Amino acid sequence: MKKLLALLALACAAPVTAQTVAITGGTVVIGDGSDPIPGGAVVLRNGRVVSAGAGTAVPSGAQIVDATGRWVTPGIVGGFTRLGLVEVGAVDSTNDMAGGDSPFSAGLDISPAVNPRSATITTNRTGGVTRAVVSPATSEGSIFGGQGAIIDLGSDMDAVMRPRAFQFVELGERGAARAGGSRAASHAMLRNALQQAQIYARSPGAYGGRSSDDLLNRLDAQALVQVVTGRVPLLVHVEQARDILEAIRLREDFPRLRLVLVGVSEGWTIADQIAASGVPVIASALNDLPAQFESVAATQSNIGRMRAAGVTVAIGMIDDWDSHSIRYSTQYAGNLVALNRIPGATGVSWGEAFALISSRPAEIMGLGNEIGSLRSGRRADVVIWDGDPLELSSNVEMVMIDGVEQPLTTRQTRLRDRYLQITENPLPEAYDW
Repeated sequence: MKKLLALLALACAAPVTAQTVAITGGTVVIGDGSDPIPGGAVVLRNGRVVSAGAGTAVPSGAQIVDATGRWVTPGIVGGFTRLGLVEVGAVDSTNDMAGGDSPFSAGLDISPAVNPRSATITTNRTGGVTRAVVSPATSEGSIFGGQGAIIDLGSDMDAVMRPRAFQFVELGERGAARAGGSRAASHAMLRNALQQAQIYARSPGAYGGRSSDDLLNRLDAQALVQVVTGRVPLLVHVEQARDILEAIRLREDFPRLRLVLVGVSEGWTIADQIAASGVPVIASALNDLPAQFESVAATQSNIGRMRAAGVTVAIGMIDDWDSHSIRYSTQYAGNLVALNRIPGATGVSWGEAFALISSRPAEIMGLGNEIGSLRSGRRADVVIWDGDPLELSSNVEMVMIDGVEQPLTTRQTRLRDRYLQITENPLPEAYDW
C-alpha cells in the first residue's frame, strides 16, 4: 500500500497537462463487458486513456505505477442517483431533490443545487464512484421532476459535467398520485405537456403559458422542447409491466423521444418487447420483493433475464439510498454474478456485471465515448483496488478523475483516526465512577 501511494505521488507530481502515467502489472478491467485481463497495463496522458489491456506498450519516460497483485478498472458510474442533492434526508434545508411548492416542474434544473462538498460525494468517491447520473425527484401536483445532470465526484467545486442532460418523469403508482389519483391522469398530464412543448417549439413568441389553453408555463415548455425533439433523453420511472409498455407506446405519437426506462421491476416478464423497442433500461438490481402492487413480479433475476433477451441495461438505485450509497453498486453487480450459481436464477458474467456499473450507464446517457471504460480516448477515470472490485472484502487504494489523483479522506476516516488512539489527559473523564 505504501509503495503504491509513493509511486502514485511521483506519477502525479508532474503537471496534469503534461504527464504520462503507466499503471502496470495489475488485473485490468476495460469495462466494456469483456473479461478481466491479468498482467495488463493502462497508459494515461493529458487526462485521457491512451491504451489499456494485455501487451500495452509503456512509453519511454512514463511515470510507472506498479499495480501488481491489484485490480485496475474504470471508475464506477452511478446509473441513477441523487448524489449531491441531499445531506440529511430528514432536514429540509439540506434536501434539494424536489421543487416543493415551486411553480416550475419540467423547467427546474438541478445543476445549481449539486453540492460538490457534500459528504455523500466524498464517501462514494472512496468506494470507486467517479461519475453519476443525478436526477431530481417530483413534487405533489406534477409528474415532472425537472432536468438532471451528469456529475463527476472530483474534489473541486466544478462537479457538473453535463447540465440539463435529461428530463425525469414519474409514471406508475407514484405518477398517478402526483397527477391526481390515477394512471389515466398521469398519462393525460404527460401527453398534454409534450403537445404543449410542440406548440411552443413552433412559435415561442406566441406561446402564452398557463392560460386557459396552455397548461404549461414558458420555462417548463422550453425545457420539454429538448425532449420532444430528441435532444435530451426522457427518463421515465415505471415498475409494472403494463406501465412499461404504455411508456414505450409514447413514441407512437412522439417518435423523436429518446426514452430511458428507470426501475423496471417487472421488465423480465416482457423482456422481448422491451428489446424489440430498442429502449434502454436503468434497473434496480436488488428489487426482489413485491413491496408494491406494481412490483409483484419482482425478482433479482430481472436484469439477467432482460440481458439474455437483448435489452440494453445498466444498474441504477432509484428509491434505494440513491442519495447516499451509490458505492453499493459493486455489491449489486457482484450479486448478479453469484446468481449464476443458484438453480433457476439468471445472472450475468463478471465482465458484463462490471459493465452494468461503468460503460452501460455511460452509453445509455450518450457519454460512452467519454466515460465508463478504459478504451482509448476516454477520460482517465481510473480506480485501483486491492482485490476483485465486486467482492465485499476489496478496498479502493487509489482514484483518479480526469487523470488527477483524488483524496480518499472522509469525515468517517478522520473520526476513525482521531479516536484510534485515546490518550490520558488532565481533564476529568465524563464518567468517572
